[in-house]
Amino acid sequence: MGKRTPYIAIDMPTLADLSDRARSVFQQVVDEYLESGNPVGSKTLARLPGGLGLSAASIRSILAELEGAGLLASPHTSAGRMPTDTGLRLFVDGMIEWSVPGADERAAIEAQLQDTDRSSAAAIERMTGALSGLAACAAVVMVPKGEVILSQVAFTPLTDRRALAVLIGSDGSVENRVIESDHPLDPAQLTQAANYMNARFSGISLAEAVARIEKEISQGRTALDSAARDIVARGLATWSRDERDRAVLIVRGQAHLIDDAAAADLERVRQLLDDIDGKEDLLDVLDLAREARAMKIFIGSENKLYSLSGSSVIASPYQSAEGRILGVVGVIGPTRLNYARIIPMVDYTAKTLSRLMK
Repeated sequence: MGKRTPYIAIDMPTLADLSDRARSVFQQVVDEYLESGNPVGSKTLARLPGGLGLSAASIRSILAELEGAGLLASPHTSAGRMPTDTGLRLFVDGMIEWSVPGADERAAIEAQLQDTDRSSAAAIERMTGALSGLAACAAVVMVPKGEVILSQVAFTPLTDRRALAVLIGSDGSVENRVIESDHPLDPAQLTQAANYMNARFSGISLAEAVARIEKEISQGRTALDSAARDIVARGLATWSRDERDRAVLIVRGQAHLIDDAAAADLERVRQLLDDIDGKEDLLDVLDLAREARAMKIFIGSENKLYSLSGSSVIASPYQSAEGRILGVVGVIGPTRLNYARIIPMVDYTAKTLSRLMK
């Protein structure tokens, strides 16, 4: 199955494009919207504690300017404004004042590590549930299924440029993949590649084998000619691409998505729950954070898999003691998230999971 591309790049204004007054009004609109979930009008903004020092007429003019820039939208003519996905992205990237998870929140996440009689898999499930409760969102974690430990590898020619790569795991499992080359494949080179892999990689995981061959090739330390190196690299890359398909997906807290604010938009919630049930689509999204080795935030239509349900995904990878990415943890919820609070919380959960893996 071909890899999907769930991220849609969006051109947007920068903070430098906005006047000081426009930035102030924009931030107030976003803050109020994220707090209430309702469009924000000029009269509401003019009455805010502390105020903006602007009349309602001046605020209306600035709101129209921000709407023209694509940062705000009005759900209907008489309503106030709410941030667009583009506006939320600008806010998240440049205007949020990050908070640190509070002591109670950190304790709730850390508590999932205390039961030493339980397996790490059980601790991961409990931690996912804790994150869901704290964020009031659905929480997800992508956990690697038992890793394939290499026992034996073989390559069998199919055509002059295609070969069958056979991987036998230490548990007796057998996986076959077809590899293709840009150059004719010599049977002697296929044998050389298989012998090399069996001598060097037997007894280690697929991920470790990939890391080792990449290091040896980059340092010029392999005893293989260029053709055999290409065969080894292609074989490992083909199996590695399928690693995600062996992942286990844990989802907790879908009920948090059905709250009072969702009552007026049940169709969107239904669509979101259907999206979450689509395991492969959700793995596609989480896999972007794994590949980037960094937190990824998708807001509404930026993520085409979730654009219909108008939802945001915040995901961060966690890793082993050796720095190898093991999985991804994150939350899914409406675009009206408390990003300043939830993003650091997801990051803290990922770091806690990394400690669990050590």
